[in-house]
Amino acid sequence: MVNYYKVLGVPQNASPSDIKKAYHQLALRVHPDKNPKNREAAEEKFKQVTESGAHRRQDWNRRTY
Repeated sequence: MVNYYKVLGVPQNASPSDIKKAYHQLALRVHPDKNPKNREAAEEKFKQVTESGAHRRQDWNRRTY
């Protein structure tokens, strides 16, 4: 199972605003368009970040995780 907090680089008790901020910063950094030389690796990392951000931002998911 993927640790979404670890992917985003935030502690487990992070506030929703901290999670959103971490998601946006990381998504910009690893976006495939920003990394044309290593596009495949960037796409994989971007998918992980996107999944983590979407999952963590939902309060009901935070309680079950």
